[in-house]
Amino acid sequence: MHGYQLIQRIGEKSGGVWRPSPGAIYPALNLLQDEGLVELSEDGGRRLASLTEAGRTYVTEHADELGEPWSDASTGGRRGGFELREAGGALAQAIAQVARTGDAAQVAAAVDVLARARREVYLILAGEAPAPSDGAAGDAESGDVTEG
Repeated sequence: MHGYQLIQRIGEKSGGVWRPSPGAIYPALNLLQDEGLVELSEDGGRRLASLTEAGRTYVTEHADELGEPWSDASTGGRRGGFELREAGGALAQAIAQVARTGDAAQVAAAVDVLARARREVYLILAGEAPAPSDGAAGDAESGDVTEG
C-alpha cells in the first residue's frame, strides 16, 4: 500500500479512533525501511510499502509484545491515550478561548493554572499522583463554570 492507503486502512480498522497523519506515516515507513522490515518501491509516482521477509518474521516473533493494535485503538489504547488526547484537545480549546477573549488578568490566571497542571502531571509520572477530581472536569466540559 502507499501511505495514504495505510492512513485510510488504519482509520477503518480502528473504527475511526486512530487516523495517523502523513507526518507520522512517512517517517515511520522510512524508519522501518532503514531497519529492513519494510520495502518501499515506486509505482506510478507513489511509494508502495510492503513487509519484507524480515518484517514478517519480526511480527510473528513479537506478536505478544505488539499486542492487538485494532483492539487497543478501539478501547483507547493500552495506556488510555485516547482519553488523554481528548482531554488535551478540550484543554487546548479552552486555552485558545482565553487567548482570544480574556483580559490580562484572565490570561495570567490561566498561565498559572497551566503551570500547576504541568507540575501535577509530572508528579503523576513520579508516582505522587494527586487524587482524581470529583467531576469538576465534567462541569468544565459542559460549559458550566462555577466560582469557588
